[in-house]
Amino acid sequence: MKDLINRKVAILSTDGFEESELTSPKNALEESGATVDIISLEEGRIRGWKDGNWSLDIAVDHTIDAIYEDDYDALVLPGGVINPDKLRRNEKAIAFVRSFFRSHKPVAAICHGPQILIDADAVNGRKLTSFHSIRKDLENAGAKWLNEEVVVDQGLVTSRSPSDLPAFNKKLIEEVYEGRHSKQTL
Repeated sequence: MKDLINRKVAILSTDGFEESELTSPKNALEESGATVDIISLEEGRIRGWKDGNWSLDIAVDHTIDAIYEDDYDALVLPGGVINPDKLRRNEKAIAFVRSFFRSHKPVAAICHGPQILIDADAVNGRKLTSFHSIRKDLENAGAKWLNEEVVVDQGLVTSRSPSDLPAFNKKLIEEVYEGRHSKQTL
């Protein structure tokens, strides 16, 4: 297990995140020593989604208005159908995501999470994966989509679904440990 002490990771999410796609990476990062903040559009709590129903509420640490990419070493984008759709409509959220690519910092997105990357103009020419239903969206934005449990492309970690979380978490921790990737482009 990699030691991530002194590493700080942002999880950008809002209501409708897939519960396991937020909680599992958060727990894995924290177990490796990282500090993890939940960043959202508004203060308070956000609600998860599990098995077709609303699930647990999670406290928001900071709003998108109160933080900067410089505050973090990496970014995680959980999926769920509702969560990415809400985030991709918010210009500050898109700018926050884009800033990680400009700084060559690790970004990890799972399931429907890569939809946000389309709006951040971060998929053209990249290898990645996602939930199968957004494959065409990603390909139309210039991504090379692969049907693999985890795909890593210069600091960008992507996976298909909650069943891929063990591989996703392992690669996420490796990429956060490695830090900036000089070849990562936007």
